[in-house]
This record gives sequence, C-alpha cells and structure tokens, in this order.
Amino acid sequence: MLETEELLQYLTPEGELTYDIGGLLDDKRVLDLYKIMVKTRVIDQKMLSYQRQGRIGFYAPCTGQEAAFVGAAAVLREQDWVFPAYRDLGAALVRGISVESIIDQLLGNSADLSKGRQIPSHFGSRSKNYVIGSSPIATEIPQAVGAAMAAKILGDDAVAMTFFGDGATSEGDFHVGLNFAGVFLAPCIFVCVNNQWAISMPVKRQTASKTIAVKAVAYGIKGVRVDGNDLLAVYAASKEALERALSGGGPTLIEAVTFRMGPHSTSDDPKKYGHDVQAEAWRDKDPIMRVKKMLVASGVWSEKDDEYLWQSLNEEMTNIFQEREKIPPPRPESLFEDVYSSRDWNLDEQLNELLEVIGRQDDSR
Repeated sequence: MLETEELLQYLTPEGELTYDIGGLLDDKRVLDLYKIMVKTRVIDQKMLSYQRQGRIGFYAPCTGQEAAFVGAAAVLREQDWVFPAYRDLGAALVRGISVESIIDQLLGNSADLSKGRQIPSHFGSRSKNYVIGSSPIATEIPQAVGAAMAAKILGDDAVAMTFFGDGATSEGDFHVGLNFAGVFLAPCIFVCVNNQWAISMPVKRQTASKTIAVKAVAYGIKGVRVDGNDLLAVYAASKEALERALSGGGPTLIEAVTFRMGPHSTSDDPKKYGHDVQAEAWRDKDPIMRVKKMLVASGVWSEKDDEYLWQSLNEEMTNIFQEREKIPPPRPESLFEDVYSSRDWNLDEQLNELLEVIGRQDDSR
C-alpha cells in the first residue's frame, strides 16, 4: 500500500484502470456495486427535492461521495459492524437496509424502527449490525473501538468499521479512539471521508498536517490515503484493512479524499462560503461516471442499460416514497414506551393528561 502522503488510485476519472485488478473484483461485483451507487444518487436527489417540498423535515445529502461509502462497506461480512455518521446512505444500502426502512426513518412515521425519535438521516438496523448515527461529531469513533474490543475479548470473528468526516479529526473522540485502538490492536477500520468541508470550515483550516492519513503514524497504526471517488481504490484499501484486523494486525485509518457536491445539509447554503467555486473542479471526477465508463469500455454495460437503470430506479423510488408517505405518524402513546420495563404512576399520569389534550383537540375540530 502507498505511503500516507500519496493517493492510491485504481480508476482514473476517464474510467481507465491504472492497476491490474485481477483477483480484487470481477465484473459482476463491480456492476452490482455500481447499481448501488446509482441507487444512492437517485435516493439522494429525490430526498433533497422532497425536503424542499416540505415532505420531510431534514436531509443530509451525499452526492459525489458514493464511492467512499459503498466501496468501504462492500468488503464487510454479515457479522461485522458499521458505526456511521449521518451521510452514509450508500453504506446502509450495501449492508442491506431496505429503502422502505430508510424512508420510514426520514418521514418519522409509525413504521420507523426508531419510532420517530431520531432526527432524519439517522437511520440504523440492529439486524444488519448498522448502529444509528449521532449528530454530535466523532462520537461514533470510540463507540466503534469499544465494539471492536468487545469482539476481540469475546473471541468473536467480527470487525467494526466507522465513518466520519474531516471535521471529526479535530475532536477529542478521534484521538481517544485511535490511540486506544492502536495500543490494544482493536480490529477496527477508521474511514475518514474527507469531503473538504466541515459545514463551512475547509479542511486546510482543520489541520496543519499534510494529510489526515498521516495522523495514523502518531498512533502506531497503518494509514492510507485513497482517491475517495475511485470505487476500486476504496475497496482495495478497505479489503486490506479488513484482512489486517482479522489477522491481529490492528486498526487502519483510511483517508478517502472526495468532495461534498451539495450542501452540508438542507439547513446549509454552501454559496455563502465559496463551496460552489471548488465544486466546479470536482464535477469531472464524479465517482459514478468513472465506474460507468469502465463498465461500458469492458463491454459488460451499455448506454442503453444505463438509461434504463436510472429510469427504473427513479420510478421505483418515487413509488416507494409515495407509499411510505401514506403511513400515519407514531401513536402519541409511543412517547411513553421503551422508557422503563413497566410504567410507573408518574408516567401513567402524564400519558392520561396527553390523551385528554388530544381528545379535546379532536372534539374541537
């Protein structure tokens, strides 16, 4: 693997291979991952539009970063764990979380696994070992290390992968997590999705280090810097990190260099801090386009296939959203569930007061 100041790249923006990937991924697997990347982009665009229409309350888009999340998560096995941030849609889809479940969470309806108690874009699934993300920056890092250490102590064949942004590397939890993992050789993979911006703070104001990957040296662990818009490079680095963790070699810090093509969230206006100027230079590095070019050039895909894929996914996602939108919100009584194993008199009293208020409102309509 290359040093922490170099950039590992297998696939150029023109879709040309710079390395022989024989044995890494076959055409079918690349095509499957490409379809997940396209699905991620379609969902992303639609959810951003639906939020602007007032149909969901909040959304954190990931356009331009699909390869980083899909490529990394694709190496994991069923028993491995993912500790995401809140922009990790592609990783969730790779893990097998259904579109319906994700949209339920965005809507906060009664089918939502978290019962509408989490801010939109903070989805998770216990059955898929995909922990619900948190808004506080970098908190997922020590959580992932803890899960990895638990697996190691118990002798479980499991690895924890955590995703975070460049801004998270300025938080104390980043230091705590990587330092502990390095000392105790936790089977953990740290994926820093360096999208150049922590809301309005550019990465050059985030650290004096030449790269983020180089920070691994201080913790005595492996660090690698990859082209985060290159699906194959991210996959290769993540696969090597998984093998290192499973063999007892400890954690790896992967810096996936990419770019956030849209706003930080639907509450953000990137035009106010010069983001759009930088975005122009990244449009030709689109991670989806470069995989498509490679697949078309190899003869396993065509422009007609691609047109049909986008069209069918757009129709499918529209239909799914419209169906999930019909599901009613959680029952008011659910506010008092999952607090204690059994409700005490105090909660019962509050519940009765709530139901009385709701009853009066219904009578007045």
